[in-house]
Amino acid sequence: MSILLIAFLVSSMVVTMIVRWTHFHGVFSMDHDLEGIQKIHSVAVPRIGGLGIFAGFALAFAFEEYNGRLSAHEHWELLICSAPVFLSGFAEDLTKQISASLRLVCAAGAAALACWALQAIVRHTNVPGLDLVLLVPIAATAFTILGVAGVVHSINLIDGLNGLASVVTMIILASLAYVAHAVGDSLIVSMALALIGAILGFVQWNYPVAKVFLGDGGAYFTGFFTAELLILLITRHKEVSPFYALLVTIYPVFETLFSMYRRMFLRGVPVGAPDRGHLHALLFRRAVKADSADNVWNNRNSRTTPRLWILTFAAVVPATLFWNEPLALVFFSVLFCMTYVWLYFSIARFKTPSWLKSR
Repeated sequence: MSILLIAFLVSSMVVTMIVRWTHFHGVFSMDHDLEGIQKIHSVAVPRIGGLGIFAGFALAFAFEEYNGRLSAHEHWELLICSAPVFLSGFAEDLTKQISASLRLVCAAGAAALACWALQAIVRHTNVPGLDLVLLVPIAATAFTILGVAGVVHSINLIDGLNGLASVVTMIILASLAYVAHAVGDSLIVSMALALIGAILGFVQWNYPVAKVFLGDGGAYFTGFFTAELLILLITRHKEVSPFYALLVTIYPVFETLFSMYRRMFLRGVPVGAPDRGHLHALLFRRAVKADSADNVWNNRNSRTTPRLWILTFAAVVPATLFWNEPLALVFFSVLFCMTYVWLYFSIARFKTPSWLKSR
């Protein structure tokens, strides 16, 4: 657990400096676009919190190796592989000039590097027919790159409320660490714990009141590592069902797929068009009321987030319990998707279930 503590302390220190020294870098790092259609914030704050997470993760491993408590090279290789996706996101956070398509290409490039450096390639899914296709190396590599890029994008997609993307990622990583411990993979456990600690150092400044945002750099970095750790887990340990990786990440992933469907077929707009139709935005606008008149906007923001943490637990708990039972994992995946669609259209039609409404 020392690696978690070190990552937390380093990340906390870096993020604290970002918050305290906003007057030095705010002209570049602050999110001044408060009128964007998808925005749910009323005050401009720095969006470079990912820098603290990156520093906390990297320095925690450096400290552990220096003290002889860890001897492995995979985490450094994975850290190097993450450079394209983290740097492209961080550059967007500072310049607001890096296109979404270029960032997606960088995410795919980072995944391709991991395929080459770590042989982190999905070669089996327990899906008849698809596994035959994945016997072809190029097909398996392309499938893996698409999956990693999809998870990276999905974590960024849900980064709309205080503490949402960051805590959802920590919940997923905690499950991942548990399953990795169950199969005896200490390296994956260490990487998951280090990332949890680094995110915790950020969360204390992001929830309930946001003094700093995760930013594209932070969302892409945490999404990339989460995806790669899941791939390493299921490729190194055949007893872990590939459906575990699906169910444990199903909230952000299904949110992304459903958003694509909604934009293309229900609204007739480009897939990448920003909107206010995400589940967290609907909850914010239609289900949650502020519990005081003081700073109403942030009050509603922070009160909406826990409802989506609960939704995440609804998928992560059965994934953690049944990580080696494919049929159970498929059942809970289908159940989650059906529940999500029911919730979404209930809220969209102003029929929000009473247990979701604030009082």
